[in-house]
This record gives sequence, C-alpha cells and structure tokens, in this order.
Amino acid sequence: MTDLTGLTAVVTGGNSGIGRAMAVGMAKAGADVAIWARDEKRSAETVAEITGYGVRALAVGCDVTDEDAVAAAMEQTVTELGPLGCLVANAGVTDGAPITEMTLDRWHRVLRTNLDGAFLSTREAARRFVAQDSGGSIVVVSSTVSRYGGTGLAAYSASKTGLLGLGRTLAVELARYRVRCNILLPGWTRTPMTETLQADDRFMAATTARTPVRRWGIPEEFHEVAAFLADPALTFHTGNEVVVDGGYSVF
Repeated sequence: MTDLTGLTAVVTGGNSGIGRAMAVGMAKAGADVAIWARDEKRSAETVAEITGYGVRALAVGCDVTDEDAVAAAMEQTVTELGPLGCLVANAGVTDGAPITEMTLDRWHRVLRTNLDGAFLSTREAARRFVAQDSGGSIVVVSSTVSRYGGTGLAAYSASKTGLLGLGRTLAVELARYRVRCNILLPGWTRTPMTETLQADDRFMAATTARTPVRRWGIPEEFHEVAAFLADPALTFHTGNEVVVDGGYSVF
C-alpha cells in the first residue's frame, strides 16, 4: 500500500463526494490533510473522519474563486500542517441548462469555481512548491464529460475541458521543479452532485448499459487512486490523464 506518512495534502472541495473520498484515501495512506471548502459543518465531519486514521486534519474555510482567500488558506495550511506535498484541485459546481436558456451569469458561476478556482489553487501550490524547492504533486480533477457532449452541460463541460489544458501546461512548466501534475477524469459516480441524475431511471439505465462494468462508481473507489497520484515516489509520472469510469469512455 502507498505510504504517505509525513506528507501534507490539500483537497479543495474536499468535504463531499469524490473530493472527500480522495482526502480520506490519502489520510488512510498516512497523509495529513487540509480540507478547503465553504460548508463548515461538512468540513468538520470530514475532519473527524480523517483524524480517525491517526493523522492530522484541518478544515479551512475557503472560497477558491477568491484570490486572497486561497493565499490565506495556503498560509494557514503550511503553518499548521507543514510544507505542502500535494494539492488536489477538486472544487466544482454544476448548473445545467439548455444552451438556449443558459444565462451569462450561470455560465460565469460554473467557470469561476471550476476553472478560475483551479487556476488560483494550482498557482498557489506551484508558488509554494517552487519556494520550498521540495518537488510535489498537483492533481487536477476534470471529468469524462470533457471527452463527450451532454445536454445541458455547456458550462460544466467547457470548464472541465479547460482543466485538461491547465493540467497539461502545469505538467510541462513545473517539471523542472520536480513538481508533477496529473489529471483525474472520473466517470459517472454516485455523489451528492449527481443525485438528480440518479433519480432518473431512464438516464441511469442508459448510462449503466453503456458502462462495461454495468454500474456507476462509488466515491470509496477513489481512495487508492488519490494515494497513488499523491505518492512522491512516482517521480516520472506526470502529464497523464487517469480515467476512472468503469470503461464508459472506451465502450
């Protein structure tokens, strides 16, 4: 099993869904974890779960679209937990609507969190890694929706596709500093964000039938994936798109 003892990890939006699972997965491997999120109650619950694995955990109230808040969150994290070892840019929202009904405000709301927030978070991590001269890992959480179209997903899809370009550029630009950046592309997963879709029997039947493993994923299946992507021993693994979708995107 991956050993992350002594590593400090940050997960933005790490108090729910896949982000929470990634935080727990790294904690199970021995990492100390900071949760950057806005919902204090959910963050507190996540911290309580993480500390049950015998590691340190920190809940930091942070709006990733706020430049000053991101810088302050990083300062608090490294002050309390130690030098940064991994940052997972996971915070994301969706606001689905047909393109004919998509307002500019709704479009901007999704891109601000999903794309601007990832930029601000990864930039702050990059600055910290360069200053530390320590190497490190960045994980950008995109989605398999970046590979196909979907009704009502214009803003979400555009933001997740943009993250592919961001992640690839970080991998190339930061390699000289021994900083790796990989992109995680989850497929259909049972999370709070997808509850509305899970309630649609026709949608569930269609997507499950197209998935070779014949089911949706569950967040716990990202525990080991997160530990793997954070592992500082994997010094040659960067610029990779890691797809976890039960075979959906190749079927």
